[in-house]
Amino acid sequence: MNIGIIGAGHIGSALTVRLTGLGHTVYVANSRGPETLQELAQKTGATPVTAEEAAQRGTDLIVVTIPLKNIPDLPQGLLASVPAEVPVIDTSNYYPMLRDGRIPELETGSLTESEWVQQHLGRPVVKVFNNIYAHHIVEKGQPAGTPGRIALPVASDDAAAKQKVMALVEELGFDAVDDGTLHESWRQQPGTPSYGADLPADKLRENLQRLGTARTEAQHEEFKANHAQQEQAMAAQGVKL
Repeated sequence: MNIGIIGAGHIGSALTVRLTGLGHTVYVANSRGPETLQELAQKTGATPVTAEEAAQRGTDLIVVTIPLKNIPDLPQGLLASVPAEVPVIDTSNYYPMLRDGRIPELETGSLTESEWVQQHLGRPVVKVFNNIYAHHIVEKGQPAGTPGRIALPVASDDAAAKQKVMALVEELGFDAVDDGTLHESWRQQPGTPSYGADLPADKLRENLQRLGTARTEAQHEEFKANHAQQEQAMAAQGVKL
Protein backbone atom coordinates (compact mmCIF):
# COMPACT_ATOMS: atom_id res chain seq x y z
CA MET A 1 0.00 0.00 0.00
CA ASN A 2 0.91 3.66 -0.32
CA ILE A 3 0.68 5.07 3.19
CA GLY A 4 1.01 8.68 4.31
CA ILE A 5 2.08 9.28 7.90
CA ILE A 6 1.65 12.80 9.29
CA GLY A 7 3.77 12.95 12.42
CA ALA A 8 7.15 11.37 13.09
CA GLY A 9 7.15 11.18 16.88
CA HIS A 10 7.21 7.93 18.84
CA ILE A 11 4.16 6.28 17.24
CA GLY A 12 4.72 7.73 13.76
CA SER A 13 8.32 6.55 13.69
CA ALA A 14 7.40 3.10 15.02
CA LEU A 15 4.73 2.67 12.35
CA THR A 16 7.17 3.86 9.68
CA VAL A 17 9.65 1.18 10.77
CA ARG A 18 7.08 -1.63 10.80
CA LEU A 19 5.14 -0.67 7.68
CA THR A 20 8.22 -0.27 5.50
CA GLY A 21 9.48 -3.55 6.91
CA LEU A 22 6.30 -5.20 5.65
CA GLY A 23 6.91 -3.83 2.16
CA HIS A 24 4.54 -0.86 2.18
CA THR A 25 5.55 2.44 0.61
CA VAL A 26 5.54 5.11 3.30
CA TYR A 27 5.56 8.88 2.92
CA VAL A 28 6.31 10.50 6.27
CA ALA A 29 5.95 14.13 7.34
CA ASN A 30 6.59 16.17 10.46
CA SER A 31 6.18 19.79 11.51
CA ARG A 32 9.84 20.69 10.96
CA GLY A 33 10.16 19.75 7.30
CA PRO A 34 11.33 16.78 5.20
CA GLU A 35 15.00 17.71 5.58
CA THR A 36 14.81 16.79 9.29
CA LEU A 37 13.69 13.23 8.53
CA GLN A 38 16.76 11.96 6.69
CA GLU A 39 17.84 9.65 9.51
CA LEU A 40 14.43 7.95 9.62
CA ALA A 41 14.42 7.76 5.82
CA GLN A 42 17.84 6.10 5.71
CA LYS A 43 16.82 3.64 8.40
CA THR A 44 13.53 2.63 6.82
CA GLY A 45 13.44 3.59 3.17
CA ALA A 46 10.46 5.88 3.78
CA THR A 47 10.19 9.08 1.73
CA PRO A 48 10.26 12.36 3.71
CA VAL A 49 7.57 14.77 2.49
CA THR A 50 5.41 17.67 3.62
CA ALA A 51 2.08 17.05 5.36
CA GLU A 52 0.26 18.02 2.18
CA GLU A 53 2.30 15.53 0.16
CA ALA A 54 1.71 12.78 2.72
CA ALA A 55 -2.04 13.33 2.34
CA GLN A 56 -1.82 13.32 -1.46
CA ARG A 57 0.51 10.33 -1.82
CA GLY A 58 -1.03 8.17 0.89
CA THR A 59 -3.51 6.82 -1.65
CA ASP A 60 -4.37 3.71 0.39
CA LEU A 61 -4.11 4.88 4.00
CA ILE A 62 -3.29 8.02 5.99
CA VAL A 63 -2.14 8.12 9.62
CA VAL A 64 -2.42 11.34 11.64
CA THR A 65 -0.20 10.94 14.67
CA ILE A 66 0.62 14.33 16.15
CA PRO A 67 0.05 15.88 19.60
CA LEU A 68 -3.64 16.48 20.13
CA LYS A 69 -3.15 20.21 20.72
CA ASN A 70 -1.62 20.55 17.22
CA ILE A 71 -4.59 19.07 15.34
CA PRO A 72 -6.23 22.51 14.79
CA ASP A 73 -2.92 23.81 13.36
CA LEU A 74 -2.83 21.35 10.46
CA PRO A 75 -3.14 23.03 7.03
CA GLN A 76 -6.69 24.05 6.22
CA GLY A 77 -8.35 21.49 3.96
CA LEU A 78 -5.45 19.05 4.32
CA LEU A 79 -7.67 16.03 3.65
CA ALA A 80 -10.28 17.68 1.45
CA SER A 81 -9.10 15.98 -1.74
CA VAL A 82 -8.50 12.56 -0.15
CA PRO A 83 -10.99 10.03 -1.59
CA ALA A 84 -13.70 8.92 0.83
CA GLU A 85 -12.57 5.28 0.67
CA VAL A 86 -9.09 6.07 2.04
CA PRO A 87 -9.05 5.34 5.80
CA VAL A 88 -7.62 8.06 8.06
CA ILE A 89 -6.17 6.75 11.32
CA ASP A 90 -6.04 8.92 14.44
CA THR A 91 -3.63 7.77 17.17
CA SER A 92 -3.99 10.75 19.50
CA ASN A 93 -4.33 10.88 23.28
CA TYR A 94 -5.27 13.83 25.47
CA TYR A 95 -2.54 14.81 27.96
CA PRO A 96 -3.72 18.11 29.50
CA MET A 97 -0.99 18.33 32.15
CA LEU A 98 2.09 17.20 30.26
CA ARG A 99 1.43 18.55 26.79
CA ASP A 100 -1.97 19.66 25.48
CA GLY A 101 -3.39 22.11 28.01
CA ARG A 102 -7.10 22.05 28.82
CA ILE A 103 -9.55 21.39 25.99
CA PRO A 104 -13.04 22.17 27.36
CA GLU A 105 -14.95 19.70 25.17
CA LEU A 106 -12.75 16.86 26.40
CA GLU A 107 -12.94 17.93 30.03
CA THR A 108 -16.72 17.56 30.09
CA GLY A 109 -16.80 14.16 28.44
CA SER A 110 -19.29 15.28 25.80
CA LEU A 111 -16.86 14.20 23.07
CA THR A 112 -14.31 11.44 22.86
CA GLU A 113 -10.81 12.48 21.87
CA SER A 114 -11.15 11.13 18.34
CA GLU A 115 -14.59 12.69 17.86
CA TRP A 116 -12.89 16.02 18.56
CA VAL A 117 -10.17 15.17 16.03
CA GLN A 118 -12.76 14.06 13.49
CA GLN A 119 -14.55 17.40 13.79
CA HIS A 120 -11.33 19.30 13.10
CA LEU A 121 -10.24 17.09 10.20
CA GLY A 122 -13.68 17.22 8.61
CA ARG A 123 -13.86 13.52 7.74
CA PRO A 124 -14.30 10.14 9.46
CA VAL A 125 -11.32 8.76 11.34
CA VAL A 126 -10.37 5.36 12.76
CA LYS A 127 -9.06 5.33 16.34
CA VAL A 128 -6.19 2.84 16.88
CA PHE A 129 -2.55 2.61 18.06
CA ASN A 130 -3.28 5.08 20.85
CA ASN A 131 -3.16 2.58 23.71
CA ILE A 132 0.09 0.74 22.98
CA TYR A 133 3.63 1.91 23.65
CA ALA A 134 5.52 2.83 20.48
CA HIS A 135 8.36 0.39 21.08
CA HIS A 136 5.84 -2.41 21.56
CA ILE A 137 4.57 -1.76 18.01
CA VAL A 138 8.11 -2.47 16.82
CA GLU A 139 8.99 -5.31 19.18
CA LYS A 140 5.86 -7.21 20.18
CA GLY A 141 3.96 -8.11 17.04
CA GLN A 142 3.43 -11.88 16.76
CA PRO A 143 1.94 -14.32 14.23
CA ALA A 144 -1.81 -14.93 14.35
CA GLY A 145 -2.71 -17.65 16.81
CA THR A 146 0.25 -17.02 19.11
CA PRO A 147 -0.94 -17.45 22.74
CA GLY A 148 -1.13 -14.10 24.50
CA ARG A 149 -0.83 -12.05 21.30
CA ILE A 150 -1.54 -8.40 22.12
CA ALA A 151 -4.94 -7.09 20.97
CA LEU A 152 -5.61 -3.52 19.90
CA PRO A 153 -9.05 -1.84 20.02
CA VAL A 154 -10.22 -0.22 16.78
CA ALA A 155 -13.12 2.27 16.72
CA SER A 156 -14.77 4.21 13.91
CA ASP A 157 -18.10 5.40 12.51
CA ASP A 158 -16.95 4.22 9.05
CA ALA A 159 -17.43 0.44 8.95
CA ALA A 160 -15.50 -0.10 5.71
CA ALA A 161 -12.53 1.97 6.88
CA LYS A 162 -12.55 0.12 10.19
CA GLN A 163 -12.31 -3.25 8.45
CA LYS A 164 -9.35 -2.11 6.33
CA VAL A 165 -7.55 -0.84 9.41
CA MET A 166 -8.30 -3.98 11.39
CA ALA A 167 -6.69 -6.01 8.59
CA LEU A 168 -3.58 -3.83 8.85
CA VAL A 169 -3.47 -4.30 12.65
CA GLU A 170 -3.48 -8.06 12.08
CA GLU A 171 -0.71 -7.73 9.49
CA LEU A 172 1.40 -5.84 12.02
CA GLY A 173 1.13 -8.81 14.40
CA PHE A 174 -1.70 -7.83 16.74
CA ASP A 175 -5.27 -9.04 17.19
CA ALA A 176 -7.77 -6.38 16.11
CA VAL A 177 -10.78 -5.98 18.41
CA ASP A 178 -13.79 -3.94 17.31
CA ASP A 179 -14.38 -1.15 19.83
CA GLY A 180 -17.57 0.09 18.19
CA THR A 181 -18.28 3.65 17.10
CA LEU A 182 -16.05 6.65 17.68
CA HIS A 183 -18.39 7.76 20.47
CA GLU A 184 -17.58 4.47 22.21
CA SER A 185 -13.82 4.91 21.83
CA TRP A 186 -13.60 6.45 25.33
CA ARG A 187 -13.08 2.83 26.40
CA GLN A 188 -9.55 2.87 24.94
CA GLN A 189 -8.55 6.34 26.15
CA PRO A 190 -5.99 7.09 28.91
CA GLY A 191 -7.13 6.17 32.42
CA THR A 192 -9.21 3.19 31.30
CA PRO A 193 -8.33 -0.45 32.07
CA SER A 194 -7.18 -1.24 28.53
CA TYR A 195 -4.82 1.74 28.18
CA GLY A 196 -1.23 0.54 27.84
CA ALA A 197 -2.19 -2.85 29.27
CA ASP A 198 -1.17 -5.08 26.30
CA LEU A 199 -4.17 -7.34 26.85
CA PRO A 200 -4.93 -10.43 24.75
CA ALA A 201 -8.14 -10.35 22.73
CA ASP A 202 -10.35 -12.21 25.20
CA LYS A 203 -9.36 -9.97 28.10
CA LEU A 204 -9.72 -6.82 26.02
CA ARG A 205 -13.21 -7.81 24.90
CA GLU A 206 -14.16 -8.54 28.52
CA ASN A 207 -12.95 -5.08 29.56
CA LEU A 208 -14.87 -3.33 26.80
CA GLN A 209 -18.05 -5.27 27.52
CA ARG A 210 -17.79 -4.59 31.25
CA LEU A 211 -17.61 -0.83 30.65
CA GLY A 212 -20.72 -0.74 28.48
CA THR A 213 -21.13 1.58 25.51
CA ALA A 214 -22.50 4.86 26.94
CA ARG A 215 -20.02 6.56 29.25
CA THR A 216 -21.59 7.54 32.56
CA GLU A 217 -20.61 10.64 34.50
CA ALA A 218 -19.11 8.40 37.18
CA GLN A 219 -16.98 6.60 34.61
CA HIS A 220 -15.83 9.88 33.12
CA GLU A 221 -14.75 11.19 36.51
CA GLU A 222 -13.09 7.90 37.50
CA PHE A 223 -11.00 7.58 34.37
CA LYS A 224 -10.19 11.29 34.32
CA ALA A 225 -8.81 10.92 37.87
CA ASN A 226 -6.88 7.80 36.88
CA HIS A 227 -5.32 9.66 33.97
CA ALA A 228 -4.38 12.62 36.17
CA GLN A 229 -2.53 10.22 38.48
CA GLN A 230 -0.77 8.69 35.48
CA GLU A 231 0.30 12.12 34.26
CA GLN A 232 1.57 13.09 37.70
CA ALA A 233 3.64 9.90 37.87
CA MET A 234 5.04 10.53 34.40
CA ALA A 235 5.90 14.11 35.30
CA ALA A 236 7.73 12.90 38.43
CA GLN A 237 9.73 10.51 36.26
CA GLY A 238 10.63 13.27 33.81
CA VAL A 239 8.71 11.70 30.93
CA LYS A 240 8.34 13.96 27.92
CA LEU A 241 5.72 13.41 25.23
